[in-house]
Amino acid sequence: MIPPQVMAALHARCFTVPRPWGQAEFSSLLSGGGVFALGDGQGFILGRAIAGEAEVLTLAVAPEARRKGRARGLLQGFLTEAATRHAETAFLEVAANNIAAIALYKASDFAVAGRRKGYFTPPLGPNLDALVMSRMITPN
Repeated sequence: MIPPQVMAALHARCFTVPRPWGQAEFSSLLSGGGVFALGDGQGFILGRAIAGEAEVLTLAVAPEARRKGRARGLLQGFLTEAATRHAETAFLEVAANNIAAIALYKASDFAVAGRRKGYFTPPLGPNLDALVMSRMITPN
């Protein structure tokens, strides 16, 4: 398991908008039911799988480790873990202006299922919409 302080430090390097999550937020999430993390200090994905659904909570890859397939590998690991937890559908929210992340998710067969107007609002960051994306999960 990746320590919450490592996740928070990496998240702070990767996000300014919406604002990065702190160590207390990661600790709280990790203590919740169905939550799991994959990765290391160069990249991680935090997800939750419960009641047949899986959600990507956040995905972060260090700037110097990007464009090397790490995010794709983490996302595939998330889908594999979610399948072992009997999830049938995966979903996530992504800032509507995060073109790189949207391309990653589309390349992994996620499709836009909706839009949350003003999802990211102060103090999380400026008023930004989020795209809701989803896909079916293939059983192992």
